[in-house]
Amino acid sequence: MTKKKKNKKSFSSFLNNSIDFTLLVSVLLLLALGLIMVLSASSPSALSESGNSYQYFSKQLLFAVLGLFAMGIISKIDYRFYQKFYKQAIIIAIILLGLVLVVGRELNGAKRWIYVTETLSLQPSEVVKFLMIIFYAGFLTKRRDELQKFGKGFVISLLPLIPIIGLLLLEPHFSASMVIIGICCMMMIMAGCKFWHFLLTGLVAGIPSLIFLIITAPYRLTRVATFLDPWKDATGDGWQIIQSLYAIGSGGIFGVGLGESKQKFLYIPEPHNDFIFSILGEELGFIGCAIVIILFAIFVWRGIVIAMKAPDMFGSLVAIGIVALVAIQVIINIAVVTSSMPITGMPLPFFSYGGTALFILLCEVGVLLNISRASAKQN
Repeated sequence: MTKKKKNKKSFSSFLNNSIDFTLLVSVLLLLALGLIMVLSASSPSALSESGNSYQYFSKQLLFAVLGLFAMGIISKIDYRFYQKFYKQAIIIAIILLGLVLVVGRELNGAKRWIYVTETLSLQPSEVVKFLMIIFYAGFLTKRRDELQKFGKGFVISLLPLIPIIGLLLLEPHFSASMVIIGICCMMMIMAGCKFWHFLLTGLVAGIPSLIFLIITAPYRLTRVATFLDPWKDATGDGWQIIQSLYAIGSGGIFGVGLGESKQKFLYIPEPHNDFIFSILGEELGFIGCAIVIILFAIFVWRGIVIAMKAPDMFGSLVAIGIVALVAIQVIINIAVVTSSMPITGMPLPFFSYGGTALFILLCEVGVLLNISRASAKQN
């Protein structure tokens, strides 16, 4: 009896393994709903600005298609390839953040964007989030035996954050700083750092630093005051959050109907961006909001399962980092639009308008799907 020939060696040893189908479906559903909501929420603003109600949607759709194509390719690249370059990741991150301070265009008092052309721009902080996930996954894997120590483990692991957060605060980009700190701390806990180290550092340094940043920046102090009583300046600083609450409240259980929002007609400023969840709540109601939150919960659940089943520590930490990136942004965005925390510029993943951000997010999902291939091989 003749033996079967072995398969030829491929670039990825688990190239043909199945990916996490549940995760993929949740991503595709979130993306589809996001595109629908961008079309609905942006049409009045786009019509008012350019005379073309499809202006924002067509660009978002283009980047979604490109992102899906990139996601498919990246899902077939062995994630362990990135581990070789984890040291270079933080160097590139510092260069990008430095570059935006030098050549970035200032909008609304902040430098966050690098304009390639008048219609194509890049927000370096979105790339930096992923670069920091790769760096910390490699860095923590390398130092796994020392992570439970306070000095050589915990403190040394926090040091790489200092230049990154410093450059972000110079833009200023406070929300991105919060997300990156949250991602890296979550990865450190999962890698083996002791929780009481975070608790002690947060009480001694974290909370005082946060208070200092708020009281030394008038616009942040105003946001906190507006959060505490938005009706004190209902036609000024409190306008956006009040209109957001009107939108969500008027949606009720089933919503007023897709495309039937009133608040998107120039009441909520740029409703297709950070406050798109408000329009979703108005048009699709509590049921629609619940479905979206459940889809995000499924994404997080499958991401955690992939991290638990990953064949090595690096893959597990990368998966946790990507899941934390999405989860933190979702929690903060929904908390902001429901007036559960002060306003900060936090986009809702898969929903908020932003072509490059969506493209990068889908690339990160591709990495997560590749780790799921490795998990499938292990089983």
